[in-house]
Amino acid sequence: MNRPGQCTDNAEVESFFKTLKGEFLHATSFITLRQLRKHIRGYIDGYYNSHRLHSGLGYRTPIEFEEIN
Repeated sequence: MNRPGQCTDNAEVESFFKTLKGEFLHATSFITLRQLRKHIRGYIDGYYNSHRLHSGLGYRTPIEFEEIN
């Protein structure tokens, strides 16, 4: 939740949504909301957290980062 006048409060979430839209949703269409939710869940669990390297985590996946820390 953003505080009034604090534009950086939501930086991490905004960055995630930019990545989600750019890598996954940009050229894809879905028939139902259920189908969209299923594919987003698959993207997050099957790729974003387990395979995609994150610069803020020292170029490790979130799963790798959690295992080490």
